Amino acid sequence: METEKIKPPAGGNEPTKDPGKPPKDPRDDFLIVDHVVKAYGDHIVLENVNLKMDRGELTTVVGPSGCGKSTLLRLILGQEQPTLGRVTVDEVDVGPPGPDRGIVFQKYALFPHLTVLENIMLGDQLPLGMIQAWSNRKKIRAEGLQYLEYVRLAEHAYKYPHQLSGGMQQRVAIAQALIKKPKILMMDEPFGALDPGTREAMQVLILDLWKEHDMTIFFVTHDLEEAVYLGTRILVLSQYYQGEDRDGSRTSWGARIVADHPLNRMASSTRVKTTDRFGALIAQIREDGFDPENRKQIKDFNMKHPDSIL
Repeated sequence: METEKIKPPAGGNEPTKDPGKPPKDPRDDFLIVDHVVKAYGDHIVLENVNLKMDRGELTTVVGPSGCGKSTLLRLILGQEQPTLGRVTVDEVDVGPPGPDRGIVFQKYALFPHLTVLENIMLGDQLPLGMIQAWSNRKKIRAEGLQYLEYVRLAEHAYKYPHQLSGGMQQRVAIAQALIKKPKILMMDEPFGALDPGTREAMQVLILDLWKEHDMTIFFVTHDLEEAVYLGTRILVLSQYYQGEDRDGSRTSWGARIVADHPLNRMASSTRVKTTDRFGALIAQIREDGFDPENRKQIKDFNMKHPDSIL
């Protein structure tokens, strides 16, 4: 199995630097997924996935069930490695999971015998030796309280997880990830188990945290309304497209990014969800990647974002 390679400039030489061109913004191309294929045996899950994402973006990812959304997230997290291709974060090849990539899953993992604050502090204490953790406990405690303030839970610092609602426990999980100061926060269906009212409140909280702390977020969800509401950019990952096969022997394809929409982020009011424009975009996304009968050719993918790559 071969993937398309990035071709050098004509003549094989580096392009001449334009002295009048402004220097590259260090926010650009923060996350790069370069011609990535992920296969398990003969089963191809992701096929030639390309993505450039800038620092400070809140990118949401949607797609049909089983298309590989969580697989793509795990490749960026470092839980899995590409079969082919390359993933870099801040110009460094992704290795095993590390503190530079925070993660929040749908199921929060809190220690039931520890208070909320102790659960938060644990992320800073575990890498230290016992003596160092003890000597730094006041500093770590103050930082833990600060992050509980960020997620609006400071008044619950000394409660235990069983005393909190599902939404509050998820806020603790977010604070656990943030206290490690990750370069990028990965979120995999984080609000899927919450009731609609709590889920919407958590969406508003994420937008507030993203704006207040200039965060970079990669957010996987099955909820199209949530994806359009939260994102500054929405990626549609799908296996429903017409692939290029010279001999016609293949009948199924690994998922690719079939649509890439830029989204305006002007306000966090939930009233935007009721507008015609909001509904029209959701309908477009369904057409882009969720209808097995609507299979576009690769050249016709709906790649509207300026950083889109086929």
